[in-house]
Amino acid sequence: MQNKILYSPKELQKLAGEGKVVIIDVRDIEEYAKDHIPGAVNIPDMFYELSMTTDEGLREMTDHFKRLFSEAGVSKDKMAVLYEDSLDTRYGGSCRGYFQLSYMGHENVGILDGGLVNWKKAGLPTNDEVVTPAPTAFVPIINDSIMATKDTMKKALENPDIKLLDDRDKEEWIGESSSPYGVDFAPRKGRIPGAKWIEWYDFMETDDSNSISHFKSPEAIREICAKRGFYPDDDIIIYCFKGARASNTYVAMKMAGFKKIRNYYGSWNEWSRDMSLPIDDKVLAA
Repeated sequence: MQNKILYSPKELQKLAGEGKVVIIDVRDIEEYAKDHIPGAVNIPDMFYELSMTTDEGLREMTDHFKRLFSEAGVSKDKMAVLYEDSLDTRYGGSCRGYFQLSYMGHENVGILDGGLVNWKKAGLPTNDEVVTPAPTAFVPIINDSIMATKDTMKKALENPDIKLLDDRDKEEWIGESSSPYGVDFAPRKGRIPGAKWIEWYDFMETDDSNSISHFKSPEAIREICAKRGFYPDDDIIIYCFKGARASNTYVAMKMAGFKKIRNYYGSWNEWSRDMSLPIDDKVLAA
């Protein structure tokens, strides 16, 4: 099983030189067209996909990415390494891709530490050549153990042994905005009852000299979590708006030794649209 998650630019360059990796750029097609890591394929849907966690919703998401991963040439005999500009530029888009591939059974997956900005800082080349890889027949092997659904969340509200972590931006947590897409993009503002908040940015630190974001040390992440009552042996479900920032936090906590963490992939986008589900809609102090 693949345990390593973050790869340095030099490590990724070595893998690429050995022909052992599919490099996936999750940025917009316009950004990809300007310049990207040589040989990288572009899958912007890694970030944009809005999925529901009903049986139908998960089946549609799985079918969609099965096609995209096949077209990108993802196969069991190669690693897949994802990148964005930096780890915080697309609300955790590269981490969301990591989670999607992990959920669909591709264990040999990683993330470029520091993203494209770090790649360029290392003096490594980019180009604008569009890659058309040889397609594969990607076969999903679903890993339900890391996915939380709407039904999972409803049961979690009645189970004190399950802890809910909301890692959205402050404006969303306090009830001033419904989403990163706009204040009123979702029909309701607020929080899932019983959740505690750690803003996803808190798990990262930025080198002010070059604006490259990295995850904090495992010790620092465990300390941040402990202050809010989350510990490595706890049963924890993370949610945000659509599972991207939750994926970023999922990666940070996984590397910090948290053993049972799940991502509520539908997150607030799904929960807030079901008027039968409870929310805490009190506006909190800023």
